[in-house]
Amino acid sequence: MDRYLASELLPVFFFGVGAFSSLGVTIDAVFDLVRKIVESGLPIDIAIQVFLLKLPNFIVLAFPMSTLLATLMTYSRLSSDSELIALRGCGVSVYRMVLTAVMLSLVVTGMTFVFNEHIAPAANYQAANTLEQALKSDKPILKQQNIFYPEYRENLQPDGTKIKILIRLFYADQFDGKRMKGLTIIDRSTEGVNQIVVSESARWNASQNVWDFYNGTIYLVAPDRSYRNILRFEQQQLKLPRTPLSLAEKSRDYGEMNIGEALEQLEVERLGGDRQKIRKLQVRIQQKISLPFVCVVFGLVGAAMGSIPQRTGRGTSFGISVIVIFSYYLIFFISGAMGQAGVISPFMGAWLPNFMFLGIGAFLLMRVAKR
Repeated sequence: MDRYLASELLPVFFFGVGAFSSLGVTIDAVFDLVRKIVESGLPIDIAIQVFLLKLPNFIVLAFPMSTLLATLMTYSRLSSDSELIALRGCGVSVYRMVLTAVMLSLVVTGMTFVFNEHIAPAANYQAANTLEQALKSDKPILKQQNIFYPEYRENLQPDGTKIKILIRLFYADQFDGKRMKGLTIIDRSTEGVNQIVVSESARWNASQNVWDFYNGTIYLVAPDRSYRNILRFEQQQLKLPRTPLSLAEKSRDYGEMNIGEALEQLEVERLGGDRQKIRKLQVRIQQKISLPFVCVVFGLVGAAMGSIPQRTGRGTSFGISVIVIFSYYLIFFISGAMGQAGVISPFMGAWLPNFMFLGIGAFLLMRVAKR
């Protein structure tokens, strides 16, 4: 029975992977690459390379959808042809029949995790770099622009409450991989004096753990905002945190980081104290963990819905799959936004859709088993 069910599930699953990933990469990547070929002169061989590098990301997204399509279409056909009734007549329970789909879904979950952790992020990062180098070959490649790093400190008030105040603000126009350029630093960390540093460029001095600033001016301002002093310099060393450099070096798009890299980025963001960015990254990390388990959830939901005695065709099953997928990702985006806004925890923001659809699948399965 397991071999028979697997032979029915796998062809539909692989068809779904090919269909969904092709559709996704065509809508998201192909049209954009064609526009860059026509408008920006992107070489066709580079476009093909970028296309292939973007494909793993859409395969990851296609795995859960294909699992739902395969289980729903397969079990619906078996139900329509009365094969499930025959299996139940032989003493096979609904739970045992659905177990095959759940076990295959677990295998797909492992595949999704491998792709999502080790293949897709590296491919996305390589695709972004390849595209940037091809379009800006005659210009210096900037690793990062508009580096903004605020640093806060909590002060205890006489009434016992704590308020968060800004003690240092670091801004740089760009970072080329070696130097920061166009810097402005507001430093309020020292009591009795505030300073504003404006500099043409700066480089981190690792041997002395200080910043080397070049061609700039330091403005010293008293706490009462009265003028203190102005110091112009060609080179000046200042003991400031290395965190802005860490932000510039490690800053990647969320889709270009695996879980380990995202956790490292989270530690850097925590040093900056920007709660909005911290919560957003926490939600993204939880979503990277929860996404592979969507395969198990969809496998259970699809098998449970397909096992309901009915006579439906493949077109109907495909339409139901689209509705379920749309409903899931709508809740996924809403709960993620709520997690980033602080309405619910980052964990619930990422896992709430899984829990909801897992409950729906279990409820449908129990109803079918009682019939």
